Amino acid sequence: MKLFNAFLKDESGAVTVDWVVLTAAIVGLGIAVLASVSGGTNTLAQTISGNLAAGQVATLTGLSTASGTGASTN
Repeated sequence: MKLFNAFLKDESGAVTVDWVVLTAAIVGLGIAVLASVSGGTNTLAQTISGNLAAGQVATLTGLSTASGTGASTN
């Protein structure tokens, strides 16, 4: 009985248990945020991909000179 009472009063592993619980809570919150945001992120990525695929490359004329310095002489 004396050994059992000493075991109940011992708090040497309490800090470790606290850290494990806090870490599990943070990981759980991170997973919840990821699950709630992932749908909107996928939709935005598909929209950006579609806009980039449909876009055209515009060329800028008159920016380079015959000497190749890239400066305009206008």
